[in-house]
Amino acid sequence: MPTPSMEDYIEQIYNLIEDKGYARVSDIAEALAVHPSSVTKMVQKLDKDEYLIYEKYRGLILTAKGKKVGKRLVYRHELLEQFMRIIGVEEELIYNDVEGMEHHISWNAIDRIGDLVQFFEENEDRIQALREIQKQNEEE
Repeated sequence: MPTPSMEDYIEQIYNLIEDKGYARVSDIAEALAVHPSSVTKMVQKLDKDEYLIYEKYRGLILTAKGKKVGKRLVYRHELLEQFMRIIGVEEELIYNDVEGMEHHISWNAIDRIGDLVQFFEENEDRIQALREIQKQNEEE
């Protein structure tokens, strides 16, 4: 299993490749606000662990293993954002809250949150009922 730091890199690389068709060390460094030398070290480690193939000066590509992990990490992040919106977390807090949570929550909990998100999204009245409860609690 990748470490939380490795997960951040894999997720970012996956997103860059999905958005731009490629991921360069400079793009990853900018997206993660780290030095390119740090990216190079991590990319070499991810290459060694078979999450990607890296050739100096030529770029990198995710392996099947890297794509699978990347897709799952993006799903986790997006699901947690959906969940936070449903439960009424203020929009400006969601990204940092998700970043704080995503490496410390089990995949079992992610699956249960997925069930809950699906439950609420299947019927808009359920979200409205939750909003009413929240409004009542704020008034008390």
